[in-house]
Amino acid sequence: MAVHLVVDGYNLIRRSPTLSGAEELSLEHGREALVEKLRQYKRIKGHRITVVFDGADKVTLAEEKTQQKGIKVIYSRRGKTADSVIRRICRDQGEKVVVVTADGELAKYAESCGSVVMPSEEFEAKIEMSFYANLKGLEGEDEGEGWSPVKGTSKKGPARRLSKKDRKRRKKWKKL
Repeated sequence: MAVHLVVDGYNLIRRSPTLSGAEELSLEHGREALVEKLRQYKRIKGHRITVVFDGADKVTLAEEKTQQKGIKVIYSRRGKTADSVIRRICRDQGEKVVVVTADGELAKYAESCGSVVMPSEEFEAKIEMSFYANLKGLEGEDEGEGWSPVKGTSKKGPARRLSKKDRKRRKKWKKL
């Protein structure tokens, strides 16, 4: 199953030291820096990525959808927030979506729809690690994956096993 990343745009920008620096110049610089970073990440990983921004300052009443550098960009319609657009995507696509946000209320809603939520800070760290791995030619080498027996240890049964929800979340996170 392919991963569809839905990014809460301004949330990620404002929690990232590098992107918030670009946003200090202007909102447009911050958005462009985020889209460029996501484009590079998509080139490495190949995931479908949608970034959603608040469109409060837009003149049009309709939701605006564009494609920039292979990234789907959505601006919410006037009077609506990016969170409402992300909620709709989660409601429609459910388990296919990984939502990137640090907004607790939005995260709870997304999880109730079956989506996996990744905090903005952790996602940015994943992006940086994928850039580094790609640069060093380490892509495809998952360190620490799987179970390897160590002398004197043995599996103790279901009590040590993660819940189904946590196993599913871990599986999606590894794809990122």
